[in-house]
Amino acid sequence: MDAIITSISGLANFALYFLISIALFFVFKLVYSFVTPHDEWKLVKEHRNTAAAIGFAGAMIGFSIALAGAVSNSEFLLDYLIWGVVALIAQLFAFALLRFTFMPKIAERITNDEVSAGIMLGAMSVAVGLLNAACMTY
Repeated sequence: MDAIITSISGLANFALYFLISIALFFVFKLVYSFVTPHDEWKLVKEHRNTAAAIGFAGAMIGFSIALAGAVSNSEFLLDYLIWGVVALIAQLFAFALLRFTFMPKIAERITNDEVSAGIMLGAMSVAVGLLNAACMTY
């Protein structure tokens, strides 16, 4: 019985970090959708746009990877929140980098359901999320 109690002793911390992670994830979804010139949710839900779904899924996965790095390496809750915001900014930077350098017409291409553009956006987002998480190991 002691082993079970010891095992679940961290449940409160888990719940706190998990709820904050979900809140950060929700904020990311809202901010990302606001910053991008195309409406991902509308494109995915109403138009069944595959390119938008792939790009947005990559952004969410990339952000989650970065959040996982932040929570794994943070020393306390405020530290995690700060690095969670850094992760959000890095994912927005990934979109801006792709949009303003490599693929200036990415938003138009995603709106037109060009799957290759969605794949490139998703891949860039996941790559930045992985790099972001790795850099948080300071």
